[in-house]
Amino acid sequence: MNTLPPLPCYLNGEFTELPNAKISVMDRGFIFGDGVYEVAPVYSGQLFRFEQHMARLDRSLTELRITNPLSKAQWTDVARQLIATYAKSVGAKAQDTDQLIYIQVTRGVAMRDHVMPQDITPTIFVMTNVMKPVPAAQRATGVACVTADDFRWEKAHIKATSLLGAVFARQISFDAGAMETVMFRHGFLSEAAASNVWVVKDGKVIGVPKDNLVLEGIRFGLIEEICGAQGIGFELRRIGRDEVLNADELLLSSATKEVLAISTLDGKPVGSGKPGPVYAALYAGYQAAKAKTVQGSMP
Repeated sequence: MNTLPPLPCYLNGEFTELPNAKISVMDRGFIFGDGVYEVAPVYSGQLFRFEQHMARLDRSLTELRITNPLSKAQWTDVARQLIATYAKSVGAKAQDTDQLIYIQVTRGVAMRDHVMPQDITPTIFVMTNVMKPVPAAQRATGVACVTADDFRWEKAHIKATSLLGAVFARQISFDAGAMETVMFRHGFLSEAAASNVWVVKDGKVIGVPKDNLVLEGIRFGLIEEICGAQGIGFELRRIGRDEVLNADELLLSSATKEVLAISTLDGKPVGSGKPGPVYAALYAGYQAAKAKTVQGSMP
């Protein structure tokens, strides 16, 4: 029997632990996947780019016609309390822990009907867990990825809890012994199962447009900022399959991967077959941004 660990969480106004957190079987998140979520990293006890995560949560909720049930200050307070509680539970100081804050809001509890019910109370769930960094060996060598057609729905810009398409996409790479599945829609790059994908060509970082076909990762803005600071070209546009297959470097980005180099795609080397100079520059810039966040929180 798989027993849940006693990690701290927050459910509908109450702080508790995962084994004690219960929702109704008629919650629309359970019945329909009718909800949204966010995953925010915590470095040395400090929330990283949390304001941007809150802005994306607002956008996703607006798309689903769910009123945000908490203010930004309230979300921040809940997250900080969970960060401190988790640190205490493992015998550490909050400033010594790296964590992940997971936020989920569903439409709430109602009798099953496809039509969105009015005037029901959203279900709010927040939990924290330890951050599992990418192993140093994978950072040094880069990771293997495979390609697939993007068979998901066309509202990928909503960070929705109905993730069955992403589950199937990630399983494709898992079955192949690879880190991620890089997906294409009608011959153009979209994203990976749980990451954004970046193409590097002639020293420029190229990403896909911010539209309904991809989830705008929080790292979109961060990577653009790092590129600007380091004099690296940056562009968002449609990217054809051939451009991906002939890239000098390919990169993944996400809350857990930060920035990660792809060394092989469908068994063939990407560029030199190992992490390149643009990856090194972006990763260094990412670490500097993290350090700045932590240092800025110190009295």
